[in-house]
Amino acid sequence: MKKYLNAIVILIAFHSFNLASQDKDVEEILVITSALVSSTEINNPVYVIDGDEFLDGATTSLGDAIDSYLGVSIADYGSAVGQPIIRGMSGPRVKILKNGMVNRDVSGLGVDHLNDVDLNDIEQIEIVMGPSSLLYANGTSGGIINIVDDCISAINYELPEFKVGFESQSVNDGSAEHFNFKDNINGFNVNFGYKNVDFDNYDVPFGAVLHEEDHDEHDDHDDHDDHDEDEHEENMGFINNSDYAVEATKFGISKAGDWGYLGFSVDNLESVYGIPFHGDEHGDEHGDEHGDEEDHDEHEEHGEERIFSTTDSESFTIKGSYNLNGNLVNKIDFTYRDSDYSLTEAHEEEEHHEEEHEDEEEHEEHAPTVFMNDAVEYGAIFDVSNDFSTQKIVVNFVDEDNSIVGEEAFMNPANSKEFTIGYYISKNLGIYDLDLGFRLDQIERSGSVAEEDHDDDHGDDHGDDHGDDHGDDHGDVDYYNIDDSTSSFAVTLGRSLTDNLGVSLGYASVERLPSSIELFMNGPHMATGRFEVGDPNLNSETSNNFDITFNFNNGDFYAYASFYITDVDNYIALIDEEDDHMDEDEHHEEDDDHHDDDDHHGDEDDDHGHGNLIHANYMQEDAEFDGYEFEIGRTLDVGNGELKVSFGRDVVNAEFSDGHFVPRINPARNVYSLSYKQDDIVFKLNLKDVDKQSDIGEGETVTNGYSMLDARLTKTFNLRENTELKVSLFGKNLLDEVARNHASFVKNEVPLPGKNIGVKFNLTF
Repeated sequence: MKKYLNAIVILIAFHSFNLASQDKDVEEILVITSALVSSTEINNPVYVIDGDEFLDGATTSLGDAIDSYLGVSIADYGSAVGQPIIRGMSGPRVKILKNGMVNRDVSGLGVDHLNDVDLNDIEQIEIVMGPSSLLYANGTSGGIINIVDDCISAINYELPEFKVGFESQSVNDGSAEHFNFKDNINGFNVNFGYKNVDFDNYDVPFGAVLHEEDHDEHDDHDDHDDHDEDEHEENMGFINNSDYAVEATKFGISKAGDWGYLGFSVDNLESVYGIPFHGDEHGDEHGDEHGDEEDHDEHEEHGEERIFSTTDSESFTIKGSYNLNGNLVNKIDFTYRDSDYSLTEAHEEEEHHEEEHEDEEEHEEHAPTVFMNDAVEYGAIFDVSNDFSTQKIVVNFVDEDNSIVGEEAFMNPANSKEFTIGYYISKNLGIYDLDLGFRLDQIERSGSVAEEDHDDDHGDDHGDDHGDDHGDDHGDVDYYNIDDSTSSFAVTLGRSLTDNLGVSLGYASVERLPSSIELFMNGPHMATGRFEVGDPNLNSETSNNFDITFNFNNGDFYAYASFYITDVDNYIALIDEEDDHMDEDEHHEEDDDHHDDDDHHGDEDDDHGHGNLIHANYMQEDAEFDGYEFEIGRTLDVGNGELKVSFGRDVVNAEFSDGHFVPRINPARNVYSLSYKQDDIVFKLNLKDVDKQSDIGEGETVTNGYSMLDARLTKTFNLRENTELKVSLFGKNLLDEVARNHASFVKNEVPLPGKNIGVKFNLTF
């Protein structure tokens, strides 16, 4: 099937090129490169962030770059990793897109894996919140984040353009350089970009790191918050293994005309970044006779070793649009992408450490672990609009292979195949604007679980399912093939109440099939300090969302408010086994017996080498998410410039049906912002005031609030005709606050960076 579809793509490409070569007088047409069917037709919460915000600001992770926007937060794991969260939804519920196609890295296979995207020379970033984003990817009950550039340009470049930039940051003694070239050469649009980033370990405020090696998760959370912090403070001014280096290149070429456009691009991104926390699987495996001294030596040993990841990604993309101007189909937009991605996690011992432990060399050596993702995706959008409505039919195919090989492999290889067909319509009904979308996804996931490990870790809870029949069959593997379909739809009605006030009502139902990691995970995951076990029998997760949004704007004053409720049937969460609250009610009545069983099996766990890890299972229970975002702002004429001030707040609450809180939900925030623009000067000030998070899930601890103050001053110098120099001075965390992200698995060991002062130069000619 894949070969035939590839052939169709290539035939369309060649046919388009033949038409292009015959087109002597090319007339330029404007085609907006975007994942959105039409951003002007979407009445749901949408951010479109101009690329200059990233060009002029500090280089950082994707999540950190958008963390100040209402409804958006991150789960960080050091400076390199900042996985976005939208309205409390994370992981596979939030998709990262690159020019309208899902970015196929391995960020979904580990919280310590970065979103491997290049933010150099981008046009914009689009954020669609809530299940209405199902119009652009499957299973997105949280939303999508689409990174848009013009590497494959849909319009002809008018003038040659060359950009070069340099950046320096104080918090990590780091630097970054980039250059970009664009030109139309003999009728072909050529785009080339390069970026190099080299950041060292980042600084944190004095005493910011906490140690929790002997911490009992069942201690009183307030006592931990008040006393343990002082007791376990580490007098260290930086985070070891928090360095980050990346080298990214991209090349694109396209041809545009009144027939449409066609082009291809090649992207390559290579990075190296430290892993600032690594769980200890073997803390108790030598028995009680070694006691605390052994644990202490083990901890010191890990403190001296270098743990890091290297990534290498390549993607080849064909993208185009073919204008038919027919009676039924107006045009066809088509895409094809082949992605090859690998992430290698490795250990590197210090030389002096190796000399001291020569006789334990075999025990100390760690083989690398390699995470790989190979994916092919292709699709087409058929524009069947007419004079009365905008209508589009979408067809998409994905074939994706995930594999983990090496010492810390916690999942056997898995394959996912997806076929999608969708229909979208936007229509004006007089006083109402209607947006309606429906999609059907046929998904097949295949994988396997080693029966020996699966039995041991599920214990008595799953004894009936996997029982003793296989208990003695060491090395047996159970193979699974899950072939199912999901259906989702979204509808929005919007209308203008007055000339200045508009309102929209939205309802969406999004069905999500469990991801490969949720189904087939079965092993120690050092990044979380847990032995995690998936469940191949998980059901699909369905989110039913209702939201209402108000927009007011009279020119000088604006206000925005959005309220939402999302009921999730069979919400999938990673729950620590000892505090498992997602079993039947009788499980709660036998809680004491359950803990006794845990103690009884403790030695057995140690025998398997997992005694120092928390056992956690992917499980399901109904959950409800509700919250709101609102913002008010005023624009004033001050002097010869324009001053804009605003205040915003976002809140998300999430509880399971039994009353327990969903874990790792970031707290409410107030966001104060000020910007002033005058001629060639822009000044921006942003204060993010994050509340204390006391609504904690099982096994979590309270996280204190903090205030994050950021500022940026940018001045543009016109050196000569068509040449300008931008100089930006920026500061992040200017108050040097000790800040911890509640959504992070390593909030105590890896706090957010301290005060960062930097400068950035961007020359364009």
